[in-house]
Amino acid sequence: MPHDCISKCLEFHALTLADREAVQAVTLDAGLRNCNFNFSNLFGWQPEFGTEVAFCEGHVVLRYRLGSELNYLIASKETPCRNLLERMVNDATAQGTTLAVRCLEDDRAAAIVDLFPGRATATPQRNSYDYIYLRTELANLAGKSLKNKRNHVNKFLSEHPAFEYRELSPALFPQCLELVRLWQSETPHDNPDYGDTIAAEERVMQRIFDHWGSLDAIGGAIFDAGRMLAFTYGAPVTHDTFDVCVEKADRFVDGAFSVINQQFAAHLPEQYVYLNREEDMGLPGLRKAKLSYHPEILLSYNSVTINPL
Repeated sequence: MPHDCISKCLEFHALTLADREAVQAVTLDAGLRNCNFNFSNLFGWQPEFGTEVAFCEGHVVLRYRLGSELNYLIASKETPCRNLLERMVNDATAQGTTLAVRCLEDDRAAAIVDLFPGRATATPQRNSYDYIYLRTELANLAGKSLKNKRNHVNKFLSEHPAFEYRELSPALFPQCLELVRLWQSETPHDNPDYGDTIAAEERVMQRIFDHWGSLDAIGGAIFDAGRMLAFTYGAPVTHDTFDVCVEKADRFVDGAFSVINQQFAAHLPEQYVYLNREEDMGLPGLRKAKLSYHPEILLSYNSVTINPL
C-alpha cells in the first residue's frame, strides 16, 4: 500500500452501537484474531476507557485511555500506511502525548518500525498475548496432554450426572450476576485495585446484557438441580475465530470451570475453528491455567511508539 494512502483527516467520535456494522466490515474480514477487535467487548468497555473510533479508507482506528495514558489500536486488512500513522502521530501530539499503538502483531510492528527509522520503537507486551485454541480440542479434550482436563470433567460428571447446559438468554442474566458476586466473594486477592477492577467488569457485563439483542454475543451456562454453577459468553473476532470474554463459576464446585469451558466449545457453531481465550494479564496462576490447555497459537503483541518529527 503506498505511503500516501490516506487522504482524510482523522475524525474521532465516541464508539456506539451504530458503529457496529462499519467496524465489523473491517474486523471480521481482516484476518486478525486479536481479541481487542471483538465489537461486543469494545462496546461493553467503552464507558470505562472512553473509547473513540475513526474510519479511514478501510482502516478502523480506536483511541482510548488506560488511566491517564492515551493509546491507539488499528484494525485493517493490510499493515497501516505511513500517511495514516503520521496523522495518528499528529493526533497524539494534539492530545499532549506520544503516539502509542498497542497490540500489534510481530510482523505489523516490524513493518511500522521500518517505516519510521529512528522514530519508532517496538516493545513486546507479554502480559497481553492472546491464548488461541482449536475449538475441537477444547470440546473433545482428546490426547495425553489434556488428560488432567478430562479427569476434571469426568469428576464433575460423576458428581452432577443430571447437569444441563443452557444457551445464555436474558432470562438467565440475573442468575449470572448473582454468580459473579459469589465468584467475587470466593476469590482471594491482594491487589489494592482489585475492587475497582471487579466493579468495572460487572458494569461492562451489565452493559452487554442490556444490549444483548443488538450484539452478536453467544453464551452458555451449566446448571444442576436448577442452580447455575458456571456461565460464559463471547463474540466473534473474525469469521473463524470466537473470543471468549467472560467465564465465571462457583469455585467450590470441582470441575465447574473445566466443564463450562468444554461445553461451550462443544456447543459453538462449527464455523469457529479457533477460540481466543484472551490474555493472562501477567497473573502467574492464570498464565499457568491457560498454558495447561496447550494453545494452538500464543499470539504475541507489541506496543509501538512513534515520535513526532
